[in-house]
Amino acid sequence: MNAPLPQGVLSGFVAGEPVRLMVRGIRWQAEGIHAFDLVHPDGHELPVAEAGAHVDVHLPGDVVRSYSLAGDPGDRSRWTLGVLREAKGRGGSRAMHESIRVGESVTIGWPRNAFALADGARHSILLAGGIGITPLKAMAHTLAARGESFELHYCARTPRHAAFLDELRALVPADRLHLHHDNGERDKALDIAGLLAEHAEGTHVYFCGPGGFMDACAAAASHWPQGTVHSEHFKAPERPKNPDAPAGSFEVRMARTGATVQVLPEQTIVRALELAGHRVPTSCLSGLCGACKVGYLEGEVDHQDFILNDEEKTRCLTVCVSRAKSACLVLDL
Repeated sequence: MNAPLPQGVLSGFVAGEPVRLMVRGIRWQAEGIHAFDLVHPDGHELPVAEAGAHVDVHLPGDVVRSYSLAGDPGDRSRWTLGVLREAKGRGGSRAMHESIRVGESVTIGWPRNAFALADGARHSILLAGGIGITPLKAMAHTLAARGESFELHYCARTPRHAAFLDELRALVPADRLHLHHDNGERDKALDIAGLLAEHAEGTHVYFCGPGGFMDACAAAASHWPQGTVHSEHFKAPERPKNPDAPAGSFEVRMARTGATVQVLPEQTIVRALELAGHRVPTSCLSGLCGACKVGYLEGEVDHQDFILNDEEKTRCLTVCVSRAKSACLVLDL
């Protein structure tokens, strides 16, 4: 049972600041996928983390990687991460699998969420490809707890490549859980275009998975009404070359200090700031996680991220990938 907390206090956590948690368990989930259960070392409740949220994990060697929370958002006794070991990745997943041990403490970033469930949906379609099941499993927990209508389609190469199957079978009604195993054969893949061919009023779709899967889902839902299609990338898609994209250097001014920094054509804003002694938290460095999101007060931004919505782009940018269309950007730093 969780230890009670003084009124108004959340076990010493400071909102927005990283937390130190203990690895309570590591479980094999599927081929190359482990689940990591993280708890407060004194058994206190963890901060609220809604379905779709992700956290940064601080790994040895000053490596920071973002992972979606795959557990039940209603269970604040633990956070669960599902991590696929990527042979061709940047080393973060390998470090998770090889360096993290049960009983050790790990620094975890405060939850961020750019993939939240929409309010008022009549029905939700959840589409997962491979390790993309992690945020959608959390959504399934929330939708089931609310008694809302939803269905889950989970695509994996084989049953041994599908994570959290036992939990999903216990959570999602049998007629709403659709498992698709194609053994790597294209002609056996889920007909995503057929599934999303017609949009029923009040229906929202959520999808997450590898690049080809994401492209297929986006294309299949391209005719759906604005605001009903939601997605989260684990890896930044290839950006087509834009001949109209601004080139050359520009200036960044920090409003709080008045300091200015020149950003060269081959530099990112975050790198230029770092070289000038101004550190901004980062994680993915590809416009996917929002760790380096900052506000801007003046200037025109060339947004190149995959996380900010249209409203956020009017006031924020991600300094890992965004650039300036104007000669100067004034940041709220």
